[in-house]
Amino acid sequence: MLSAKSLFQEIIDDDESFQLFCSIAASGEAQGGWENGRIAALVPPGMRDMAPKITRHGADEDKHGRIFHALLKKRGLEPVPVPPETDYTMLLERRGIGLAHDKLRRDEPLTERDIIVYLGHSRVTEQRAADQMDMLVRHFGDHPELGRAIHMIDNDESNHLAYCHEELLRLNYEGHGRLIQRTLRESALTEIQVYRDVSLAVMSHMGRILGWPRAKAAALVAGIHGMYAYERAAGWHRMVDLRMPARRDALGGPMTPAPAF
Repeated sequence: MLSAKSLFQEIIDDDESFQLFCSIAASGEAQGGWENGRIAALVPPGMRDMAPKITRHGADEDKHGRIFHALLKKRGLEPVPVPPETDYTMLLERRGIGLAHDKLRRDEPLTERDIIVYLGHSRVTEQRAADQMDMLVRHFGDHPELGRAIHMIDNDESNHLAYCHEELLRLNYEGHGRLIQRTLRESALTEIQVYRDVSLAVMSHMGRILGWPRAKAAALVAGIHGMYAYERAAGWHRMVDLRMPARRDALGGPMTPAPAF
């Protein structure tokens, strides 16, 4: 029977598929770390109090990239090139979600609107990351090779999501509600399409590596399309609601260092 646990178990048991999985994850985290670092450096003068939290957000993502590289090294594996069709962060940027990299490369201060767009995009993508990490903790939290890494990343992603909720609610109370809701909706509807496309691409590569039979590959494709249909109809709403988190000031302290693997 196909399940998220059995599929991921297959991927981590095989060196080549594990190598691709960790390489894709590390690349995405590194891109997120760079983006947050640039945003922190370019925060407009009136919002400079946010810079330390944005810096912490980026530092956490850089740390996650190092964790995935460490997991590869522990198996004696090197990172491999990431197929462009599996590059979630790049594909989101190409669809106009978040802040464009050419804007972030300039040494020009961002605007208040830019920061709201960044937070709205982050709220959506961090929901996806938090959901994925919750699933991994549920099934592999006690795994001898991956358990510690999964728990650390899961805690960080929960902090990132809480931070996005709290900052967007504060900006909502300051009168930016329409822009926030429009940004969240546009980001969510685009993200679910990109996530579907990336999922199909990743499963195609994993199926080739692991030699999945045609019927199994077809069932996975159908499952991915089914999930997209659900998210397109109603599931995306979970990505746009705002509520005050139980974790307040989640990025207000120092970054938790990565453990040695």
